[in-house]
Amino acid sequence: MSDFFHGVEVQQEPTSVSTPVTAASGITFAVGTAPVHVTGGGDNVNRVIRAGTNADAVRQLGYSDGWDKYGLSEVIFSHFRLYQTAPVFFVNVLDPAIHKKTAAPEAFPVTGSRVLLPFEAIKESVTVQTYAEGTDYALFYSGDNLILEILDGGSVPAGIQELTIGFDEVDPSMVTKADIIGGFDIDTKKSTGLELIDSVFPAFRTVPDIIIAPGWSHDSEVAAVMSAKAASINGIFKGMALIDVDTNAARHYSDVPAWKKAQNIFSKTQILLYPKVSLGGRVFHLSTQTAGLMARTDSVNNGVPSQSPSNNSLEINSAVLADGTEVLLDEQSAGFLNANGIVTALNSAGGFVLWGNNTACFPDNTDVKDFFIPVTRMFSWVGNSIILTYRSRVDEKMTYRFALSIVDSLNIWLNGLRGEGHLLGGRVELPEDLNTEISLASGKVTFKVFMTPPSPAQHLLFILEYDSSYLSAIFG
Repeated sequence: MSDFFHGVEVQQEPTSVSTPVTAASGITFAVGTAPVHVTGGGDNVNRVIRAGTNADAVRQLGYSDGWDKYGLSEVIFSHFRLYQTAPVFFVNVLDPAIHKKTAAPEAFPVTGSRVLLPFEAIKESVTVQTYAEGTDYALFYSGDNLILEILDGGSVPAGIQELTIGFDEVDPSMVTKADIIGGFDIDTKKSTGLELIDSVFPAFRTVPDIIIAPGWSHDSEVAAVMSAKAASINGIFKGMALIDVDTNAARHYSDVPAWKKAQNIFSKTQILLYPKVSLGGRVFHLSTQTAGLMARTDSVNNGVPSQSPSNNSLEINSAVLADGTEVLLDEQSAGFLNANGIVTALNSAGGFVLWGNNTACFPDNTDVKDFFIPVTRMFSWVGNSIILTYRSRVDEKMTYRFALSIVDSLNIWLNGLRGEGHLLGGRVELPEDLNTEISLASGKVTFKVFMTPPSPAQHLLFILEYDSSYLSAIFG
């Protein structure tokens, strides 16, 4: 009698059409050096640090205006203060326990019960004659210094004019490109440097799609590794590597294509940028500002990378070389760079904008899917989203309903992207010729996705013609 029912009953079935999980876009992964010695956190070396605010980043990484020493501070300033985009994933490779030198004890003047020590001084290593920290003096970082403050009630004589102090200090110059590139240590079983990008998704369930290494990406070996990682994040996801031109080696814009060739920068996963840029005297790598601009542009487009960052405003007031020399580019010289697969900064009527739509593979590779920045990013983003959506359905029973539900859900999603203007069109098919009996029997189902992201309208042609018929207007 347990099956007996009299009346109207309603039951709900799970939806056969899946709602796609869209991948995040414009998420920056930055590798470089940071003044972590001021945080007292040795664990902030060669591990992925996620920061959602400026305060969060400074708390974990420290901050210094000495960007030539601490490149990650440049990224913190640009992303959080200028472009206001988050989150950002950082990897600091500067290890205060390794990249340091010992300063010989010397006499430092005492002014107002305080001694100003160098910012690079490591607080835990300071020694002061026979005096003890906590009893006779306190140490803390403020601004550009480590400050020693004499405590009342201690044994330091009142009115003392100087103290002999010794300490270790971090030396960012000891960091090498091998530290930035990193790798996997078979002894410690830990990854370092750029290799840590594969740790982001397992730890935070987010795929970073923009890779930068300010101050290092101009090196051909670093650029090659960045490109390789961008092409295969966790072995399945894809992103872009932002590479800076060495403006010490290529001072004039006409020299950049030859530099590009010599460095072998021709990948569709690379965006090559020239020159550096400046705002109020602060000099930025163009890769740093471009990463922030791409994140902001994607955010304005609801997290979809269909809009090119080109002709969008940069937070700068000049373009410069590494030594501060101003670079003046007009549209013709900027066009020369663009024609060689190089993105630059152009001063337009509304201020400085990023200028260029082509990845570094152009002009050698003329496949629109590869050389247009927003098109190749859309292909990567759609692919990443498909992986995130359907990895949970791997190993389900391979039936007609299973395949049809995937086709239907993807077609609905692609139609939605078309309706929002992110695609001109898209569809998913289950081709019989690609799904042979052998492949199906082995558990492999092949779906074919057709899609057309809109290309950037980078060439608008207006033809002007003199029309003599309007001369009749003279006679009213």
